[in-house]
This record gives sequence, C-alpha cells and structure tokens, in this order.
Amino acid sequence: MTEPLFPARIVAIELAAEDILSFTLRPEDGALPDRIDPGSHVDVHLPNGMMRSYSLSNGAEHRRGYRLTVARDANSRGGSTYMHDMLRVGQILEISKPRNNFELAEQAAMSVFFAGGIGVTPFIPMITRLNEIGRPWRLHYCTRNRERAALVDEIDQLARDGSGKFVAHHDDTDGLFDLKGTLASLPADSHVYCCGPTGMLDAFRSGSEQAGIASDHVHFEYFSSDVESATEGGFALVLQQSGTEIIVNPGQTILQALVEHGVDIPYSCEEGICGACETRVIDGTPDHRDMVLTDEEKRAGRTMMVCCSGAKSPRLVLDL
Repeated sequence: MTEPLFPARIVAIELAAEDILSFTLRPEDGALPDRIDPGSHVDVHLPNGMMRSYSLSNGAEHRRGYRLTVARDANSRGGSTYMHDMLRVGQILEISKPRNNFELAEQAAMSVFFAGGIGVTPFIPMITRLNEIGRPWRLHYCTRNRERAALVDEIDQLARDGSGKFVAHHDDTDGLFDLKGTLASLPADSHVYCCGPTGMLDAFRSGSEQAGIASDHVHFEYFSSDVESATEGGFALVLQQSGTEIIVNPGQTILQALVEHGVDIPYSCEEGICGACETRVIDGTPDHRDMVLTDEEKRAGRTMMVCCSGAKSPRLVLDL
C-alpha cells in the first residue's frame, strides 16, 4: 500500500529565489500539527500522476500550513517543472502525513549544516527549533550564484534571533567550497548535517570520516538515488509472521514481488530515499541499495528498504 493521503489546498505560492517557489498547503480539515518536526518531508501526489517527496521548509512564521520550497530542475523527471508551471493557488493536492528520517539531535553542543542549493529546505525548521531551545548552530549554504540562494532574508533573521551563524558561499564569486577542510576544523563533538547533490553528499560523508567525526554525529539526506535497484532476483523471501514463502524472480524488486502476492506494506518513493518501506530483517544478508541507512546500519543488516534492495543470500526472512 502507499502511504495514507489527505487533501490539502494550496493557499500561497511565493517566489523564494530565481527558479525557486515556495508552496504553502493547508489540510482541508484544518488539522495542522502544533509544530513541524524538523527534518520531515511529505509526499505530494500531483494531478498528472507523478509523486514527489519534498522537505518541509517551515520557519517560525509559517504555522498556517505545510511549506514546500521547490527548485525548477530542467534535468529532473518532471515533477518540479509541473509544480512551477501548472499549480495554482486554490488547487487541492493529495499529500501524505509528514515522515522523518532526517532527525535533529536537539541536545548537540554545536549543530553545523551544509546545504547545497535547494538542500537548504530541511534546515529551516531545524535552525528554527534550535533557536527555540537556545542551542548554537552554523549554516554553510552553497549555491551556484546569489540569485539561486533561496530564503536568505529568512535565514539572516534566524541568525540574528538566535545563537546562529549564516555563511553563504556562491561558486561564481567564491570559487569551490572547501567542504573537507571545514569539516576538519570543527570541534569533535559537533553534529553535522548535509543535504544537497550526490557529489556534495559523497564528499561530506568521506570528509566527516576523515575528520574523525563519530558516525552517530553525521546526518545526511539525498535528493535522489544514483544507485540502481536490485532486480537480479533468484532468491526466496520468507514472511516470518505468516510463514509464506515468495520467490523473487529476475527482473523484480522485493517490493514488486510482495505487491504481486497481495502483501500489505507501506511504500512511497520506490528508490530508497524516503524510508517508508523500511522492514526488519530476521535472517539472511540484504543487498542494500538505499540512500537512507548509514554504512554501520547496512553492515548490521537488521533492517532494509524493500523497494530497492535485494539479497546476497539465497534466502531472506523478513518481519512481515
């Protein structure tokens, strides 16, 4: 099954920067949470049949709905282009409840955020929350140029209101950002976060390891996956709760095999970036292809994302 959905009306569309729009969606039943869980995202089901996941970018002044800040990406699969060109105030969309696999460590001595382009969006609620509880933070915001930097005035205000520091970096005037050097200069007990393009995230993860930052202090979220789903098949899938055994055939993902056999399981993105289909592994060795679990969690093999991952063992037992 896909995640449960509810109708939400677009009540505002605002220009956030060049080719970047902020959409505010209010649930039709008026039921808004008291606070936005920092780092959470929602799935948006568009009228053209596409489904896209977007981080919530709500700040302190945005309590009237869910705010999604979306960059037009000419190289995307079309979701952002559709949102920019076709959506209008007053339209009703089906969205999921917020889900979070990019959580904020609120008790960190120092929180340091690295944003690449539109990757800044999940950090707005995070630094808003840190201001509320009086915790220090620093945001490094990297964009191609100043015109493509979204929500800058809002971030400036957040820095003035709390114990934060905002560092903007524009490639066209500042050159290449020294991500690894910046990571190496941080206090060892810092919690570090990154959201942005795949190349930036890969550099962030390797740089954090080289800097000796503990793995549980390193947090990241990918825009999309550049890893192919496991479709080699040829293994048995055992559902522990029912005792059912399913053969995953070549050309199938585990999720496709489960759905084909009528198994009720939540899923959303189908590329291993949202975490909706995370499933506990009882026995066997997963072939992890997701972008959610840490390297340590993948080595432990206790859970897996069944939408994209496969099996390295001939038999895989899942808690289903």
